[in-house]
Amino acid sequence: MAKKFIPIMLGSFALTAAFLSSAVSAQVIRNHNSNAPVNFSAGQIELQDAADRVVLSGGVTATQAGLTIRSARLTAKYTNRGGIDVNVIDAAGGVTITKDDLRATSNAAIYDLDSDLITLLGNVRLSQGANRLNGGRIMIDLKSNRSTITGGGGAVPGIKDSGNGRVTGTFTVPQRKK
Repeated sequence: MAKKFIPIMLGSFALTAAFLSSAVSAQVIRNHNSNAPVNFSAGQIELQDAADRVVLSGGVTATQAGLTIRSARLTAKYTNRGGIDVNVIDAAGGVTITKDDLRATSNAAIYDLDSDLITLLGNVRLSQGANRLNGGRIMIDLKSNRSTITGGGGAVPGIKDSGNGRVTGTFTVPQRKK
């Protein structure tokens, strides 16, 4: 399935970057259009054509169909088969993902476009309305609309998590008449 791309002009380079349908939630983001164009801004863009990747840094903001991701650094890995096809997006450094009333923060995030999976790692904090969840890692499957949160971030070098190995949170309960 082809992903849509936004052309980006960088000096004399024309670059096409596509990205993420990032979703995060205990209450999964539904009906997100992962084929929508992605717009972004960054302090710097470095094309590493020999390595098939683009590195954005300096307060990166990317938006797609109402979803926003912010981080200090973002790397888009791609293949070039007659056109740029972004396969994986890595965000690091104070990652924040928002859509509607949903907000997720973490130390790092990986979006695998080929499998429609988003993984947030290290100090994951999730909120939607008054509901709150905290853990070390969350995996969001955009195909099945299912999210899994675990207490530990896993043995990922350079990614620190909250350290207690537990998922914690608060779910609001509607007030019922008695």
